[in-house]
Amino acid sequence: MSEDGIKAALKMMAYGFYSITSKAEDNVNAMVANWVTQVSFEPRQIAFALQKTCYTHALIEKGGVFAVNIFRKEDAEAIKPFTKSRIKNPDKMKEAEYEPAPETRCPVLEGSAAYLECLVVRIVDTGGDHDLIVGEVVGAGVTKPGDASETLSLLDLGWSYAG
Repeated sequence: MSEDGIKAALKMMAYGFYSITSKAEDNVNAMVANWVTQVSFEPRQIAFALQKTCYTHALIEKGGVFAVNIFRKEDAEAIKPFTKSRIKNPDKMKEAEYEPAPETRCPVLEGSAAYLECLVVRIVDTGGDHDLIVGEVVGAGVTKPGDASETLSLLDLGWSYAG
């Protein structure tokens, strides 16, 4: 299969659109991510791919915690302030509205429908430009009940981060 064929096939995969929040000492951050999935029932674990060079990577390595903020389609505007990197928007957390999560103290963003708090279990070097972050879910909350069909995805935004 040609390189363009691989890219085309990868873009056919469905991806949710979430905000990963992190904390190390007094530093907090929120970024967007879409390569997120559950990887274990017992213990409950999730994993996501994280670009090695991003600010959140350093926070997660140092703090050992992260949270996944889940948004509904109707709340797409609430996640958009976190789509720019810290380099492009260094003050994004000063304007962000959030509460610290009970277990990890990671930000739970205003407008999110639910969140999962995680302790880092492992950071796996994939050999590529992203690492795989595996976390055990130690807390969660739901503020806007719903199901997966109501969860924001890249498709809903008309965006792509694949290929």
